[in-house]
Formats: sequence, structure tokens, C-alpha cells
Amino acid sequence: MNINMEKENSSVLVYRLSALGDVAMTVPAVYSVARAYPTVSFTMVTSELAAGVYVGAPKNVSVVGLQKADCRGLLGTLRLLRLLWAIDADAMADLHNVLRSWMVDAMYRLRGRRVEMLRKSRCERRALLRHRNKVARLFTQRYFDVFERLGMPASANFKTLFPDSLPPLPAAFPQKGEAKWVGVAPFARYATKTYPPHLMLRVVQALAVEPGVRVFLFGARGTEADVLKQWEQTTTGVISVAGTQTLAAELALMARLDVMVSMDSANMHLASLSGTRVVSIWGATSPACGFMGYGQRPADAIALSILCSPCSIAGKKQCTRGKALCLSALQPQTIVRRVTEILNL
Repeated sequence: MNINMEKENSSVLVYRLSALGDVAMTVPAVYSVARAYPTVSFTMVTSELAAGVYVGAPKNVSVVGLQKADCRGLLGTLRLLRLLWAIDADAMADLHNVLRSWMVDAMYRLRGRRVEMLRKSRCERRALLRHRNKVARLFTQRYFDVFERLGMPASANFKTLFPDSLPPLPAAFPQKGEAKWVGVAPFARYATKTYPPHLMLRVVQALAVEPGVRVFLFGARGTEADVLKQWEQTTTGVISVAGTQTLAAELALMARLDVMVSMDSANMHLASLSGTRVVSIWGATSPACGFMGYGQRPADAIALSILCSPCSIAGKKQCTRGKALCLSALQPQTIVRRVTEILNL
């Protein structure tokens, strides 16, 4: 049973909580499908933070941002179910596929609604850890697949969050002029996905001394912001925005970058949505697992060819061999060279 597109006021509930980067990857699919079906209304339910990624959404897309703390535990799950019950859409696109979303799926099916969920193909992706020559389907495309199974196929027509004009930068930011702006986002959730900070500092220093180049550092509040503030204070031509700006301001800045250097992290996906080219650095994970930034070039993904890498689909806390050679053996100059090639320096 597909959605009846001829029915007036047809509606689809789209569900994806989880991490910021995971939600960012849903944007190209949701925007493309919404534009292809302008008479259908879409309600995107996600976390409050991730809701900020849905900049300039099509008019038929509304976004509900939830506090994660309000959805935890039994009481939180009951509150979530009550909220989603009240939305009462004609169909549901479950872009998460976890235990909590299964309960929402069951609730909608009991109502006689059509439900399709994300197919993560975990076994297929785990096989990549044994067979290095295989490549998994991009997660952004898997989101398109969910809507196609609902009877809503669509072509990917998303380019950037800012197709018409760039949003203004905060007054404190410098004017770009003819300068080349490079972003560096050196952190990721796990150490096995993070290039050693002392090596990344050398990358930042090498880029900052290039004539006409200004480097912006991106990171979270707390420890990351403290580290990047120290880099800013000891390196001329470097500005840290870690923990000082809203997500909207960071997206506006990313859209003006000439290139972003990022780990396999949320910032890779945010820069991709902003239409910025990304030099991505991979350690325990691999772009072959399907998490490449939307629209990015495989040649800009830097990963060493090491027998034990990749060793994880989405990252893990510790390297089982203790040295994380997949990252520590990567020379800073390799990264600097790729960036300067892109900048034509």
C-alpha cells in the first residue's frame, strides 16, 4: 500500500534522533523528496540540536526538535509515543531503525498506516572489515530508499543549504575579501577516528603560514574549545570558533570556506551540506562503509592502507593494537599538500 498522492493533505512523519552527523545526512533526501511531492506535508522529528541543520527547508517540511533528556527512560519513551500519536500522519519514514523507533513503528502500523524503515545492512557493512575491496551503499542514498519504498521515489536535487544567498556572518567575524579560508575540525567522537592533536596542530601551523590563508577551528564546548583556543593563541592567522557560535553561525561560516579539513565526524557532514569541499581523514573507519559526506569527492578522503584498517563501521573507543597506526603514521604534510592543491597555492 503506497501513499495516495491524489489525496489532499497527505502527510508523512519522518523520524531520526541520534547524533548530529547522522541527522545531517538525512537532509538531502528529505529536501529532495519534499520538493518532488509539494502537496504532501512532512514532519521531521529529531533532536533539538539537530533541528538546527534543517535550514531553509521546503515549505511543506516542518521540524519538531526534542530534548533528548525528555525522551530517556520509560517515562520519556511514553512522552515520545504520545507526541507522535498526536501527529497522526498517513505514513511514517523511520530513518533510525532502533528499539525506540520500532515502538513508534508498531504504533503507526496498529493504526493501519504504512511504515518503512531504514535498512542499515549491518552484516553487509561488517563484511567490509574482512573484504577491503567492497563498498557499501551511501547512507544518504539509504534514506532515499526508505521514501521510495513508501511510493515516493525522487532524484537527488539537493546542492546546498544556501542555494540562493549566504546568510550573514556575525559582526565579530572578519571580511573575507580575497583571502582563502580553511576550516579545521580536528575532533571526532572516538579517539580511533581522531587524528593525533599534536600532528593536527602541525597541519594548522603549516596552513596558517601560507600567504593569504586564514584558518578557522571548529569544535565543541569544553575540552575541545580549550585546546583550540590555545592553538589560536599560539598561531598567527588562526581563529577558533569552538563553543563560541550558534550552529547557524557555524553553518554560515562553513559555507564561506574554500575547504574544510575534518575527521569522519559531524563537521564533515555539516560542511558538505553548506556546499563546501571537504578533505576528510579516516582512521578506524572508512568511506567505503557509506558515511562519506554528501557530494564529496573520493580523492579528498585520506586514509592509509594498513592491514588492520578499517576495524570499525562507526568507530570505537580504543585501538585493539594500541597504536592506531592508521592515524599516527599519517604525515601532516600529506594533508597539507591536498589542501594546498585544492587552493591552488
